Amino acid sequence: MSKAVNVMEGEWMNNRVVAANALIEGLSAAVDLGLKNVVFFCDYPPLYKMVTRRWSAKQEKMAMLLNKVEILRKNFTMCRPSFVARNEVKYAFKLAREAIVSQTNKHAESSGTKIESCVICLEDVDLCQIFSVDGCMHRYCFSCMKQHVKVKLLNAILPKCPHDGCPSLLKLDSCRKFLTLKWIDIMNERLTEAAIPVTEKIYCPYPRCSALMSRTDILEYTKALYPDVLGCGVRKCMKCHGLFCVSCKVPWHTNLTCYAFKKNNNSQQAEDVKLKTLAAQNQWRQCVKCNHMIELAKGCYHMTCRCGYEFCYTCGSEWKNKKATCTCPLWDDDHIVDDDYDDDEYGEVQEEVGNYDDYFDSDSDDEFY
Repeated sequence: MSKAVNVMEGEWMNNRVVAANALIEGLSAAVDLGLKNVVFFCDYPPLYKMVTRRWSAKQEKMAMLLNKVEILRKNFTMCRPSFVARNEVKYAFKLAREAIVSQTNKHAESSGTKIESCVICLEDVDLCQIFSVDGCMHRYCFSCMKQHVKVKLLNAILPKCPHDGCPSLLKLDSCRKFLTLKWIDIMNERLTEAAIPVTEKIYCPYPRCSALMSRTDILEYTKALYPDVLGCGVRKCMKCHGLFCVSCKVPWHTNLTCYAFKKNNNSQQAEDVKLKTLAAQNQWRQCVKCNHMIELAKGCYHMTCRCGYEFCYTCGSEWKNKKATCTCPLWDDDHIVDDDYDDDEYGEVQEEVGNYDDYFDSDSDDEFY
């Protein structure tokens, strides 16, 4: 079946609603074909939990959709769900997408309208709304590309082509076709951050700033203002303009050497102890690469720090080549939440999770679907 789930203009649909609508479309097609024994596969945990009645729907809209599913299931002699991991159905997705791409739209031919089916949302889209990725030439509609890029940027990840396994990085100039000015600025910021080598990265210690800068750039910036800066570790933040010590990574300790500051500043040690205690109580994790604290707000336990380091939130083991090196579960029911972001919600998200905390997906760092 290659029928798309239609979303009316202005209507908001979260992941669970989309998944339920897709299931209804599939079961309806099975009824039309006269099938009597059906096993439908779910790769989306929340939907699987609901159709097996382990979870109950909290939203009226979702409850109505699940009721439709139950009514459709009564048309079969046997109809049961089966949960599969996302990576186990990639081959099926690949075949389906290739079949969709190879189809010729008869209506388009007869009317002379040039349209193309997006292999993500399966919608027939006018060619002027189709985006072609530079380099690999994979093609997707503007709407899907916008959603894909936004999710990656919110997670401080440079967006790549949505095609499974494709390494092509998206170019800022090309993305201007479908991104708003706000998201263009955010993407430009991500590109600037990614260009800084790990050993060169330094963050402003002022809590209200935390700007990421290059050690070389901030040294040159400070030298232009204070020619004698080489004799000490003072630096001036390029964003908030606050002075801080590059060695101690704290606001500048005037008239004190780093040794004297660390020896006399018991309050700083107390703050460090307080932070570690708070982190333990809230089950925060500290990135072993850049030492930043990370809190899991929602999603799976595969974490990607803003510095690029990937690890298991449960035990801290490193993820290598998008694969876990531990045997911890990938996700927990309590952290699987559906929250779709729009342009106006970015500020709220940033305040809530600190900086930029993918949709649920076992390989979410590499693909949209």
